[in-house]
Amino acid sequence: MRVPLLLHAVLSVALLTCSSVTIAKGGGAHGSHSTGTHGHHERAAPGVERDSYGHIARSERPKAEFKKLHPCPSTGKAYGACPGHVIDHVIALKRGGFDASHNMQWQTIQQAKAKDRWE
Repeated sequence: MRVPLLLHAVLSVALLTCSSVTIAKGGGAHGSHSTGTHGHHERAAPGVERDSYGHIARSERPKAEFKKLHPCPSTGKAYGACPGHVIDHVIALKRGGFDASHNMQWQTIQQAKAKDRWE
């Protein structure tokens, strides 16, 4: 299961790199921002399904599937809370990542906070 995840991550990074170059060259960066309901600027994720509040639509199914395939590192269980850990999307949803088990990983809370700062 790790090979498809690695392959997906490599391909996603390659796609993100190509789109970053396009934006850096003036290929549409101005239209990629929108104002949220709270006045904050959020990066638009083209083609990503949204709920009635404008948030990225989520499903609990991929998360449950991920837990079945990868039990909690601290408890070993495929259900319930996982103390000290969170489930993270390898490629963020707002960056075009899939809301699927193959795009998820366990992270410690400290790792998640660090990733959130640069993401």
